[in-house]
Amino acid sequence: MQNEDMNENINENKIDVMGESEQMQEPAQEEVSAGSEPSVENEPSAENTEEKVYSEGYEINKMKAAVEAILFALGSSVSIERLSEVLEIKAWEVQEVLDALVKDYAKKGRGIEITELDGAVQLCTKQSEYEYLVRVVKNPQKFVLTDSVLETLSIIAYKQPITRGEIEKIRGVSCDHAMNKLMEYDLIEEIGRLDAPGRPILFGTTEQFLRSFGVKNLTELPEISPELMEEMKMQAESEIAGASEVGATEENPMNMDI
Repeated sequence: MQNEDMNENINENKIDVMGESEQMQEPAQEEVSAGSEPSVENEPSAENTEEKVYSEGYEINKMKAAVEAILFALGSSVSIERLSEVLEIKAWEVQEVLDALVKDYAKKGRGIEITELDGAVQLCTKQSEYEYLVRVVKNPQKFVLTDSVLETLSIIAYKQPITRGEIEKIRGVSCDHAMNKLMEYDLIEEIGRLDAPGRPILFGTTEQFLRSFGVKNLTELPEISPELMEEMKMQAESEIAGASEVGATEENPMNMDI
């Protein structure tokens, strides 16, 4: 009898232990099921996996050849928008072609490169090959930026569009000589007229200005410092005080090659 009672107690304990273990396992299953949800959220969205839809007839090598031919033949800059119209492809496709050409020209042994100029592109000679061009041309065009010319150019670059009168008001002296030189060097140009009495001419910088100073657009110009402004003011005051001729202020010319 005692043995039977002991067996019954053991069986009851086993049942209790098994029941408790099942209860302990249930929350674990809930945690697993709850933990499986983030895996769904981490799946790539349809937007990220969506493939680009290319224009009909788009073929990268064909487009590269076309863009290269256009830029080489024209010799001047062409806007990305214009290339998109001519090639009948999207603007981002044009940029993809240009990026591929940039990589091609970046390889050793290539003497040309793609230069970006404020929404336009141009095929140019690499600066590293300039010495060979000088030997061919023999007399490369040079221009000299004197202090007064450089200061006038700085004002136009940072304040454009701007009138001749506004430039002279800032500098405090006549800027006829400087303006004529800058237009001769193709660094500035007339870009319109101010809607005011007399409709004075507005001036701005050119693509040649961007090329000469090695920037893609005006946003890449360095911020003008108070020290530079003070230096420009002192230079203008010296012109007023002692300059009897235009060349009197041309003591520190800046030579640049076009």
